Amino acid sequence: MADTLTHPASENKEKLWNGGKSPFKVSYGKLMMWYFLLSDAFTFSGFLIAYGTLRASMPTWPVPDFVFSLFPGLAGPEWPLLFVTLMTFILLASSFTMVRAVQEGHQENKKGVVFWMILTIVGGIGFLSCQAWEWTTLIKKEHVSVTVNPFSAHTESGVYLEGDGHGIKEGDTFEAGDSYLIHKHDGEWHNLDYKVTDGPNAGQVKQQSFGPKAFGALFFFITGFHGFHVLTGVIFLIIICVNAATGLYVKRKNGYEMVEKIGLYWHFVDLVWVFVFLVFYLI
Repeated sequence: MADTLTHPASENKEKLWNGGKSPFKVSYGKLMMWYFLLSDAFTFSGFLIAYGTLRASMPTWPVPDFVFSLFPGLAGPEWPLLFVTLMTFILLASSFTMVRAVQEGHQENKKGVVFWMILTIVGGIGFLSCQAWEWTTLIKKEHVSVTVNPFSAHTESGVYLEGDGHGIKEGDTFEAGDSYLIHKHDGEWHNLDYKVTDGPNAGQVKQQSFGPKAFGALFFFITGFHGFHVLTGVIFLIIICVNAATGLYVKRKNGYEMVEKIGLYWHFVDLVWVFVFLVFYLI
């Protein structure tokens, strides 16, 4: 009778999960990384949805081809989206090198892991350097801030009554929807006067107005938030690369799982940039 009562209990005890084996066939660390990335995805989604909502509510919005048309070492705003394309290529290339580092880790190849992780770090630093140049250009040269946006688009066709010394000359005509940039001279803003040539206000003299304030605030906040993720990723990549070089992960014999976890984070950062690139630079 005693054997009948104790046998099922001991059998059930052996079948209970004791925490040593994951029911999802992944380690606790990778599972928590997936949870973090999921929550972070919701955060970025909220920011991008807010951007789309505010942009749709504005009558005019700066045209990306006009705003992001400068390239280091090349004169004139004649290279639309060329620089941000370079930024995107650098980040996506670093995603490839991260894949190679993970593959070498699965083979327990320490030298391969360190080599490809160094290339990934270089790619991350290169992307951050490009973003720093872009921010510096917009802030110092174009005078964009979180409250002032000199970029906008015309709502009426007209002709300029004066030039600005930066490509626009007196008598130049423009079509409704063309983008423009209000330049700052000697610390003061100079709005260009223009004469309306079409519509019910034809013949009236008007001044260009600043673009929607939300543009600068949204751009710097969302791209800055993404840049913070890239910077954080680079710091962790350096730490993990040093650990791998010292042979710390060799002793664990787990296929360099730490490299795989930081790889998940890095691929997530790259994927988010694809959406940021789409909404800010292409649409």
